Amino acid sequence: MVKYSREPENALKSAKARGSDLRVHFKNTHEVSVVLKNMELKRANRYLQDVVDKKQIVPMRRYSNGSGRSAQAHAFKASAGRWPQKSCHFLLDLLRNAESNAEVKGLDTDNLYISHIQVNKARQGRRRTYRAHGRINPFKNCPCHIELVVSEREEPVAKPESEAGSKKSKKAGQARLKSGTQA
Repeated sequence: MVKYSREPENALKSAKARGSDLRVHFKNTHEVSVVLKNMELKRANRYLQDVVDKKQIVPMRRYSNGSGRSAQAHAFKASAGRWPQKSCHFLLDLLRNAESNAEVKGLDTDNLYISHIQVNKARQGRRRTYRAHGRINPFKNCPCHIELVVSEREEPVAKPESEAGSKKSKKAGQARLKSGTQA
């Protein structure tokens, strides 16, 4: 059994999926995951497909060094953005896996949202590149671990009428406290 960084609040109403040592850039995947947090599952699938088709953009906030500016990023109150295709494909596959896990558990897939998503750096792969004058430099890659939890939205519960009408004033409570009587 694999340990997740955060367990869902209600395990019966949620499903999990994860991928380890995925050969996809950590920084791009992190930026995509920030956008997907708390998004409904159907909307997240549609958003990722739009990013692959370059209809929407992924705003680059934390790892924005070298990212070009784009007008599409203004929808997210940012100026820099990219369309990381490979990261989106990996996340689409993970979302599809989480959705099928939810179906097996008997959850309503139309009511699911991404309650937790996390991207961690994995161990770097090391290769070598050959340079001029017989020198060799390292040629590393930055893979990542991805974990996500999808949950059903809780239905809001209405407050009973009896509790709503029995509010007591602060001054009355302070007076009872000074006199030492119980209510």
